[in-house]
Amino acid sequence: MFGQTLAIIRNTFFESIRQPILLVMLVVGTIGLIFCNLMAGFTMEDDQRMMVDLGLSTVFLCGTLLAAFIATNVLNREIENFTALTVISKPVARPIFVLGKFLGVAGALILATVYLSFVFLLVEMHGVLETVRQPIHLPVIVFGVGAGGLGVAAALWCNYFYGKVFSSTVICLVTPLAGLAYLFSLMFDTGFTVRPISVSFDGQLWLALTSIMMAILVLTAIAIAASTRLGQVLTLCTTLGIFLMGMLSDWMFGRELHRIREMWLQRASALGQTEIISETRVVELVSTGEVQTKTEQIEQALAPLSSFADGLAERIEYAAYWTAYAVLPNFQVFWLSDGVTQDHVIPPSYVGLTLIYGPLYILAALSVAVILFQRREVG
Repeated sequence: MFGQTLAIIRNTFFESIRQPILLVMLVVGTIGLIFCNLMAGFTMEDDQRMMVDLGLSTVFLCGTLLAAFIATNVLNREIENFTALTVISKPVARPIFVLGKFLGVAGALILATVYLSFVFLLVEMHGVLETVRQPIHLPVIVFGVGAGGLGVAAALWCNYFYGKVFSSTVICLVTPLAGLAYLFSLMFDTGFTVRPISVSFDGQLWLALTSIMMAILVLTAIAIAASTRLGQVLTLCTTLGIFLMGMLSDWMFGRELHRIREMWLQRASALGQTEIISETRVVELVSTGEVQTKTEQIEQALAPLSSFADGLAERIEYAAYWTAYAVLPNFQVFWLSDGVTQDHVIPPSYVGLTLIYGPLYILAALSVAVILFQRREVG
């Protein structure tokens, strides 16, 4: 079983990175990240924060589009070409087939996201040139351009002399080279003077990028589940639709849940069934290390809020909003750009919770995929 799964993962991984859309999106993402640095210089203030926000958004958007296009294509193509029938008749269990397809696509998307992350970190390290007197970060330019040029040259060499696929070869070569370029750039300042790596290393950005990567994997699992029953176009529309609804989940459903709770709390307050409690919030700033403590007075009901509902209709409305809010993936949970740009320290415990929420949702989506694929006609 392990050998079968590994073979499916390996084949799916190489099929995914050979798709032209992957290389096209990585080129577009690279250009977009470079332009983020240029566009952020027009904010008049907080240019670096704007660049970080734009850069993280670019990585997230490119990863989302790649997850939607690649994951929706990989399973449908197997069914249309009757490859799935050949594999399943070996016999290979259908759950193993679905799991292998997901892990193969996930590996390709992780590779692509890691590459975009390295490009973003290099651009962020260079910084926005707010004035003409601000020096160019030469190590970033030299190592970054050198890594890209060396990777492309090596991929062309392998394609011409050894017949290797250019798109997959260049991605596999440029990604580790970009990582080395980022590592070497950490060792020097703008004038190639050696300095400790800790001076430029920003762990908060890595936490934000890790959360984005987890969100992309969640969307990949959803796309795999949808592709077990729908065609490529419908799967693509469904995947992007769920992504948009997940990004607006707090506004569409969380806001309504808050409104109903506030209405019930007002009724409890009118009946004298509430108490005032103190809640303390601690915020630590990255730049200064200052810890800000805020204490708020919060009104809390003495009984469950649902007991103050006015009839069955309100309970049903609340249950419907709560179900939609719980079932749809909340991609805002993975979006940590606001905390990074506002100079707040991202608690590792929060990132740990996202790394629990993400795999649990992936497991649920893959379970649905297996159930739907069990009775799918593949012949």
